[in-house]
Amino acid sequence: MESQAYPMLFSPIKVGTQEVKNRVFMPPVSTNLADHGYVTDALVDHYTARAKGGVGLIITEVVTVEPTYTYLPGDMCCYDDTFIPGWEKLAAAVHQYGAKIMPQLFHPAYMAFNVPGTPRLVAPSFVGPSYAREAPRPITIDEIHELTRQFGDAAVRMQKAGVDGVEVHAAHAHGMLGGFLSPQYNKRTDEYGGSLDARMRFLLEVIAEIRERCGKDFIIDVRISGDEYTDGGLTLNDMIYVSRRLEKAGVDMIHVSGGTTIKRGSAIPAAGTKQASHADLSREIKKHVTIPVATVGRINEAWIAEELIEDGAADICMMGRANLCDAEFCNKAAAGRAEEVRPCIGCLRCLNGIMFGKPISCTVNPDVEHDEAGFEPAAEKKDVLVVGAGPAGMEAAYIAARRGHHVVLVDKQDQPGGQLRIASVPPAKQELTRVIKYQFSRLAEAGVDVRMGVELTAEDIQRDFAGYEVVLAYGAEPIVPGFMTGFKQVMTADDLLAILAILRDPENGCPWDKVQTHASIRKNFLEETCEALEAIDADDAAMMREELGDVLMQVAFHTVIEEERGRFDFEQVCREVCEKLVFRHPNIFASSAAENAGINSWDALKNKEKGRTTLADELNTVP
Repeated sequence: MESQAYPMLFSPIKVGTQEVKNRVFMPPVSTNLADHGYVTDALVDHYTARAKGGVGLIITEVVTVEPTYTYLPGDMCCYDDTFIPGWEKLAAAVHQYGAKIMPQLFHPAYMAFNVPGTPRLVAPSFVGPSYAREAPRPITIDEIHELTRQFGDAAVRMQKAGVDGVEVHAAHAHGMLGGFLSPQYNKRTDEYGGSLDARMRFLLEVIAEIRERCGKDFIIDVRISGDEYTDGGLTLNDMIYVSRRLEKAGVDMIHVSGGTTIKRGSAIPAAGTKQASHADLSREIKKHVTIPVATVGRINEAWIAEELIEDGAADICMMGRANLCDAEFCNKAAAGRAEEVRPCIGCLRCLNGIMFGKPISCTVNPDVEHDEAGFEPAAEKKDVLVVGAGPAGMEAAYIAARRGHHVVLVDKQDQPGGQLRIASVPPAKQELTRVIKYQFSRLAEAGVDVRMGVELTAEDIQRDFAGYEVVLAYGAEPIVPGFMTGFKQVMTADDLLAILAILRDPENGCPWDKVQTHASIRKNFLEETCEALEAIDADDAAMMREELGDVLMQVAFHTVIEEERGRFDFEQVCREVCEKLVFRHPNIFASSAAENAGINSWDALKNKEKGRTTLADELNTVP
């Protein structure tokens, strides 16, 4: 696969003795689509869509190698030969599009799902996660040898099914092999504990078992945490050494992640955090080995992946959520159509539902299992009116149009996005704007008649859209507790974020001039107050002037919001200005000098002869 837009990312790479068509690999992401460990048609469709979309190599979700302990109820297994036919079907489906596929072999250990009938969990030592009901028991040496054989058995079954290799999961202090490697969980004093060499012994024995039984042409990849980012955990120096030992043991590729699953955010970065979160680790490890090194961690745009490879941070980019969100990510990016990629916002909904046993889902891609292949042309074409151009309305309009309906989308706002536009205002939420742009841009492609800035009443719909199917997607109003409405300073988060969204968008109805006008008038009024203060105490007046700008802008914002609500009271806002200053400087305004000057309260100020008429006139001229 060649690409002028991203030539490094879509260049081939050799892993072991095999060549992969590009450097976009899909890392393990649980789907909960298996049936008692068996591959289902839903799983085949899910991974085939990503292969068809151009991914070079797919590493599936965890595949447990023995029957006693379950990781997640919907994950896959390969502990006996009955699982082979499903894997044959999956491998063949992926291979038809030139992609390669490898399962991630795993034993959950102290991370096992405690389904009824599960015996006491096992672990390297008597150490488990803090949320466990009881401490796990240490696995015996005989059990270690048996489990090593079971890893080898699973790899042989996978090879028989036609997959291209396996990934061995030893990252995140997670599961049996990750736990043995980590000093946080391995407290053993035998040949499998203590020093780093002893802690990695189990992992090296598993690798040797797989290589001996599957041969040199079968890819072996190991996933590690380049740093556990935890006091007492594995460090980058540790993992440089481990990586060199892995290469000597015959590993073909190292997949560098970071952190631990107990400290979830360290391993799986959330929205608003930096992209390519573990690239510093892969960059350093890459200096010390000659085999390909992959990096992972919220790499959700093609340009970032291209930069990482070009700058030497990694040979391969693991892009999981990007390919979940848009199965055609690779094809679109390679063709230079990155703006058409459905954007991943890093919200981790794909993870959250999984933890409760639900099938995989995606906030931005409602049909993540089929990636829009799940709908068919409508048997009967209809006229459809969608009211509201928020995310739900735009999605409804797009899908209806794609199914062949004639669709009109109407919104009273001049800009699309609805609540999503408001939600994008806070820090670390700016990626939501990409969703709005993506959804709005494809409406034209689908032939939707978009009418922004149009407010419809029920009478309008009955008159102008008779016979239309109507979809109401104009959102909801926030619930405000009744007892709060009596307070003058109360506003909802939506109120505040909406006004900030408008203020940041001067080309679309920005009331900034109105805010400044209100601030200017309050300034005239308070200047008179400061002049009166100067006659009492020059230092107090100077202090007041320093705070004037801050107070004025607070009140000016509040003024505009109150006007938007249609309940603005000019005199009340002026009172508010004075009360803010009185509250900040009670000693000044409570002084006898202030009382004598007639500025000790709002009523006194309002009734002051000086400037009273001028102030009233100014207040009445506010646009």
